[in-house]
Amino acid sequence: MKEPKIAAKSPAMVTLEPGTHFWCACGQSNNQPFCDGSHRGTEFTPVMFKIDEKKDAWLCRCKHTGNKPYCDGTHKTL
Repeated sequence: MKEPKIAAKSPAMVTLEPGTHFWCACGQSNNQPFCDGSHRGTEFTPVMFKIDEKKDAWLCRCKHTGNKPYCDGTHKTL
């Protein structure tokens, strides 16, 4: 599998509203850390995740986390 583009070597702190969200897995989105459809025509697909109540979260932008879509600190080793 092709490696995703590293969008940034730091996470994005976002306030998530309840509902379904799509995290960019390819690194090509102009709406980081969320998907904007830039993966079309590639082997990548966004990661869908659901939030039940409003919360703050650190979402991965290096695209190498082991806890998608959340940052696990992997960016520090890239």
